[in-house]
Amino acid sequence: MVSRFAQWTLDVHDVASMARFWSAALGYDIDPGDDGDAHLRPRDGQGLSVWLQPTSAVKAGKNRNHPDLRVDTSGASAVDAEVDRLLALGATRADVGQRGDEGFVVLRDPEGNEFCLLY
Repeated sequence: MVSRFAQWTLDVHDVASMARFWSAALGYDIDPGDDGDAHLRPRDGQGLSVWLQPTSAVKAGKNRNHPDLRVDTSGASAVDAEVDRLLALGATRADVGQRGDEGFVVLRDPEGNEFCLLY
């Protein structure tokens, strides 16, 4: 027996705003919860769901874990286009000490949580 990843859970201040960002970024549907939370579910039923739960805690420092995303199509132009799309949705570029040859772009969501776009 082994365990498998089923869901990525993220504590956020503004659930509605973050649900809009992450659902647009991932192409997921938003399922608002009864407790001010939200579940984001893949439209095709495949892959991890995302659970956004409200918190008043302040984010301090770099996340100790983060999601890595991959673009559906390959090539540098696809990655550049996806970075531009994510930036337009509200992401920002992040410098966590990368050198520029790692094979990923580091971004932050609108509340400052780091994530990577792999290429």
